[in-house]
Amino acid sequence: MAETDGSRIAAISAVVASVADPEIPVLSILDLGIVRAVEEDRVVLTPTYTGCPATHVIERDVRDALDAAGYRSVRIETILSPAWTTDWITAEGRAKLHAYGIAPPDPGARTATCPQCGSRHTEEISRFGSTPCKALWRCRDCAEPFDLFKCH
Repeated sequence: MAETDGSRIAAISAVVASVADPEIPVLSILDLGIVRAVEEDRVVLTPTYTGCPATHVIERDVRDALDAAGYRSVRIETILSPAWTTDWITAEGRAKLHAYGIAPPDPGARTATCPQCGSRHTEEISRFGSTPCKALWRCRDCAEPFDLFKCH
């Protein structure tokens, strides 16, 4: 049975959805919001920031997944504009971040919610966490350190 444009795009989208973010493997690249478009002949990605070291790994992982699924002719394009924003992280992605122990971005908030105990009695320890996208915070109630995904 031949694929229609719609079924081909849906199949390619399913393949792309199976690709995990290499830095936060509980998130797919769709959850992270870096997939800008899926079309019958191309997938468009936007890195979380210019120079993100994971960009090439993500492109390779998408290429490998597409090739394994028989979509060798689908191109992968990386665009930098518009710049990625944490607003593009899906609601499911935010829930996965929290369950994984990373506070999701909370635009406008002056404090973070501890992903361990839910307290907002927290403090920033360092603007830089385990990756450039995250800051290191600590909960003053349960004393657990945690990463906060910075707002971009």
